[in-house]
Order: sequence, then C-alpha cells, then structure tokens
Amino acid sequence: MIRLALLCLVLFPVLATAQERRPSHCIALANAAPGLEYVQLAAYGAPLDEHTVRINYVDHSMFLIETPGGLTAATDFTGFMGPTTLIPDVVTMNNAHNTHWTAAPDPAIPHVLQGWAKGGVAADHYLDLGEMLVRNVPTDVRGYDSGSVRENGNSIFVFEVAGLCIGHLGHLHHEPDAAQYAALGRLDVVMAPVDGGRTLDLPTMIRVVTRLRSSIVLPMHWFSGQSLERFLEGVAGDFAVERPGSGFIEVSLRSLPSRPTVVVLEPTLLRDAE
Repeated sequence: MIRLALLCLVLFPVLATAQERRPSHCIALANAAPGLEYVQLAAYGAPLDEHTVRINYVDHSMFLIETPGGLTAATDFTGFMGPTTLIPDVVTMNNAHNTHWTAAPDPAIPHVLQGWAKGGVAADHYLDLGEMLVRNVPTDVRGYDSGSVRENGNSIFVFEVAGLCIGHLGHLHHEPDAAQYAALGRLDVVMAPVDGGRTLDLPTMIRVVTRLRSSIVLPMHWFSGQSLERFLEGVAGDFAVERPGSGFIEVSLRSLPSRPTVVVLEPTLLRDAE
C-alpha cells in the first residue's frame, strides 16, 4: 500500500502536465466572429491569456511560438533570433538551405528537431511536452543541382497547442500528396513560403493553403516583397488580407476569423524587455 502511494506521488506531476494541453484534432472548424483582434501593446515575453498563443515572425522562415504556460518553440532555427537571452524549449530545422538551420545549436536547447532524413530514414518526431505537442510530416526536396530529388529532405512541423493546430511548411518543394495531407489534417494556422520559386511556385502554394483550409495564413520566405504582393493578389478572391503592422499575432480558437485570412506580419528580431 505504501509503495502504491509513493508511485502515485511520483506519477501525479507527470499526469498533471500531460493534461495541461487543450486537445486539438486538426480537423475542428472555427466558429468565431469575423475579423481578427490585434493587441498592439503586447509583445514577445508578455503574459498570455489562457488558451491563447502568440506567434512572432522573427525573420525569413523563423517564427517563435509562445504558450500561456511559458513554453517556446522556434521554427527553421538558424541560431540567432535577435538581442535576446531566450533559450527556446524546442527548435525545428530544415536543411534544404542554410537559412533554415544551424549546425551548432546552443547545447542548452532541450529539444532540437531536425526535419531531414538521416541515413535514408525519414525524420519522425512526436514530442509531447504537456502543453504542446510537436510532430512532423516529411516531404521531399529538390537536390542542389535542381534535377535530382532528396527524399524526405524537409519536414512540415505541426504544433498542437491551446486547441489549435499550427503548421510550418518549411522549405516545401512539392504539393503534399493525399497521404501527407491526411497526416497534416486541418491546420488552423499555417506559415507558408511565398517566394514563388525557390520553394513552390505561387499557383501551387495557393492551391496548398486553400486545400489546408487554414483560418490564418502567415506568409514567410518572401524576400523583396514582390512575390508577397503577387501571392496576395492571387488569394484575394478567397482570402481576406490583414496587415496589422506588427511582428506578431495572438490567436485562440475563439479569435479565429470566420473567413480564411492572410495576415502579413513584419519580420522583427526578438529583444528582451529592458
């Protein structure tokens, strides 16, 4: 009996942590009031309301996701997010190009998830941190000679947190096939590269974000801005377009727009509060 009591004491914190994440199934439809609400006074590191996630657009294809419980995850991590002392809990990387990964991530980062195949074996991640679940769906990439294909050289990472499914397409080089779409499910928020050629051509990328049925699309990987504007023109008939003029968005299931919306965030390096 004493042993059973001790075992319960040991397991209870683990079970409690595992129950902190609000369930998300990547298939839930948003039933929210139209339009997005932007809170301009908030910033990286500020407290978040329950079931609300902050997504910061740092640079290129790197975003920082913040949870109400204080977890942080950086996508396509290159090793530098700005003048900040932050050590993310999770970083994801893709090595289709050196602006999407680093060979020397800080050893203090608890979880470094590489999205490319090793030894011919596709990356396979399913990281449950209680409040956040991180998983991946591998995709192929074009070889450096542009004629070959590297199987499973990229990963689409999915972050399930606060009841939301948030997807980062990485350096996507082809439209997902039926099995990959099924593995992704419906993404409430998707970060999509809109460079128009170094990843996917714009008509194909538009088809992808439309097929994913995401409530919010966050453009990334847009360089000079010309491809961004072409992307926005291409989706204008099916998506609303919002330009909040900031580098972050705060989102919850309740605040998802009723109409699919492209939100253009401004790349902003992270800076610790003074």
